[in-house]
Amino acid sequence: MGIIKEFKTFAMKGSVIDMAVGIIIGAAFGKIVASFVSDVLMPPLGMLLGGVNFTDLKFIIKEAAANEVAVSLNYGNFIQVTVDFLIVAFAIFMMIKAMNSMKKNDEAAPAAPPKPSKEELLLTEIRDLLKK
Repeated sequence: MGIIKEFKTFAMKGSVIDMAVGIIIGAAFGKIVASFVSDVLMPPLGMLLGGVNFTDLKFIIKEAAANEVAVSLNYGNFIQVTVDFLIVAFAIFMMIKAMNSMKKNDEAAPAAPPKPSKEELLLTEIRDLLKK
């Protein structure tokens, strides 16, 4: 029973739940970015480059034979996935940068110095009286 209780304590921590929510949102965001790159960004870019469909770009190493499939390096798909990654990485960078700047604003406000204790006030008063 001890391990189940320990797991429940671990799973119910706020950071674990936040991480799970982040992973789910990240997966959905990845799909959105993949669709954006393949459906919105790459077609005009391919058109500007002479009607190229990036997913069709490949280097054929061995032609297809009677019973064999062609062997090719699909570098066009690699380019598309790389663009996906760069967009996701940039979006995450900007999000983390914004979060860090909000944290800095919170940290920048200096804490008010603690009020002197009654003893310190009394000692200061005695010191000032002795100076006179």
